[in-house]
Amino acid sequence: MKKILLLLAVSLIGISGCEKGLEAQLPGSLNPDSFPKTEADFKSMVTGVYKLFGSKWSYSDGGIVGDLFFGVEFSNIFVNDYPGDAMAYFPEWGGFFDSFSKADFNFLRNVDGRRNHLEKIRFITKITQLIADIQRSDVVSEASKAAFEAEARTARGIIMYYLLSMYGPVPYIDDPELIGNSEAEANMSRPERATYVARVADDLRFAADNLVQPSEADYGRFNKGCALTFLMRLYLHEKDWGNAELIGRELLTMGYGLVDDYASLFRVATEKNRETIWAVSCDPAANGNNNLGNFNAWPLYTYPSDYPGLISAPGEPRKGGWANPGAFTATWSFYDSFDPDDERRSLLITSYQPVNSAGVPTGSQKNRESGMRGPVISKYPDDDPTPFSGNDIPVCRYADVLLMLAEAINEQQGPVAEAQGYVNEVRKRANLLDLEGNDIASKETFRDAILRERGWELFLEGQRRIDLVRMGKFTEMLANAGKTPQPGTGLFPVPQYMLDRGMEQTEGYTN
Repeated sequence: MKKILLLLAVSLIGISGCEKGLEAQLPGSLNPDSFPKTEADFKSMVTGVYKLFGSKWSYSDGGIVGDLFFGVEFSNIFVNDYPGDAMAYFPEWGGFFDSFSKADFNFLRNVDGRRNHLEKIRFITKITQLIADIQRSDVVSEASKAAFEAEARTARGIIMYYLLSMYGPVPYIDDPELIGNSEAEANMSRPERATYVARVADDLRFAADNLVQPSEADYGRFNKGCALTFLMRLYLHEKDWGNAELIGRELLTMGYGLVDDYASLFRVATEKNRETIWAVSCDPAANGNNNLGNFNAWPLYTYPSDYPGLISAPGEPRKGGWANPGAFTATWSFYDSFDPDDERRSLLITSYQPVNSAGVPTGSQKNRESGMRGPVISKYPDDDPTPFSGNDIPVCRYADVLLMLAEAINEQQGPVAEAQGYVNEVRKRANLLDLEGNDIASKETFRDAILRERGWELFLEGQRRIDLVRMGKFTEMLANAGKTPQPGTGLFPVPQYMLDRGMEQTEGYTN
C-alpha cells in the first residue's frame, strides 16, 4: 500500500492546547494498565510521530497540532519557497497568501495556536514522553526499542530543526522527569543556541545509527538517509562546515545516485528511485482528510484555473487549478536566470492556450507578451487521473546532498576540484557544462554559484528561504525579485500570546 496507516496512532499521540506552553495532553483517556501491552502496541504509538510529516488538510484533525510541515497551507513550501526570490507575489487571495508571497512576516505576530508552528513544542514534549515509555518497557525487545526510539528521535530532531530555522532556538522539554512539573512546563525561556543544536544533533545522530533503509512495506517511514540528510542540513544551517562535510561523505557511501531524467523524480510512475532519500508517500485516492492517506494538492495551487492540462476528477473535462494566475507562480526573472539548455527549465511553462470552465479552448494564448505573471510551475505533472495527485513529495534528495557537500567543502577549502565536481555532477544531469571562469574564481563567487544551482535544482521543494538566510542573501535576493522583506531577517516573529507566556521575541523584531 502507498499510504502509511495513521488512524490508530494519531489518536494515541495527539496533542491539544493548554495554558502552560510546553505541556502535552492526550485527548480522551487511555488506561496505562491496558495499553500499551505488546510490541505491536508500541509500534502503533510510534507511528503517531508521523502526524506532523504527512500531507493533509491540517484543519481536518481539529487543528490540534497546527499546520503540517509537508502539507499545504503554512507548509515548508509556504514558509520557505513562497517568500523566496523565485516566486511571484500573489495578492489575489489576500491573507497569509499575500503576506508570505511578499515576505512580510509581521502578520505572524497575531496568529493563534491553530496557525502557529510554535505549538509544535508541545509535540516535542509528547515525543519525549513516548521515548521514555519505550525505554522503560519490559515487553519490547532491545532491538525494537532502538528502532522505535530512532523513529521518535528522528521526528523530534526534524521538528526542532524546522523550528530553529523559523524562530531560532525555542523552549522545549527533553527530560521526561519534567513532564507534569507545572514550573517546567510554564518555562518559556529560550535555551542557549549551542545547547539546542546539540539536542537536535544528538537525536538525528542516534536515529541515523539505529535506522535502516526501509523495505517496500515500510516505504514512507523515516530511514537512515533521511536522518543523516537533516543532520547535514542542521550543521550547514549552523555553519559547522566540518561536521556537515563528514555527514555528506557518509551519505556518499550509501548507494544513492542521480537519476538520468530530472522530471521523472516528480512523476507517479518513477517516484521510487535511487535519488529520492525520503518522500511523503501520497495516495492517489486521498482527498486531504484524515480518514485517507497523504495527498499532493500542489498542482491545484500551481496550475492556473484556465490551464488546459490538469485532470480534476474522473469523467470531468481537463481544466486547471484553483486560482488565475496560479497561487504559486515563478517569476520571469527566475526563468531568465536558467541557461536555455538547462533541462530543469522545461518544468516552467511559458505559454499555454487557456480553456473555459467547460474545458473548451478559448482560442487565445497566454504568455509573457500577453501579460502572463510568470511561468507555470509544472513540477508535479498532470498525469494522475484522480481528484488530487498521487505524486509522492520528495523531501530529501541526493542532488541536495551533493550541493550541500560542495558548499561545506568550499567554506573550508575554497572552490577545490572536488567541490566543483559535486556541483558539476548535478549540472551534467541538467544538460549543462561544468562551471568555469568567475564562478570558480574564489570562495565567494563559488558560494554564489552554489546558491544559484540550489535555486534551479530545488525550486518548490521548501528550502529557498533557509538557503538565502544561511548565505546572508535573504534581503538582497528578494530585493532583486522586487520584494521588500519585513523585517528582513528571514526569521518569524513570536506571536503575542506566546510573548504573554514569557517567550522572548525573535531577534530582529521589537515587541
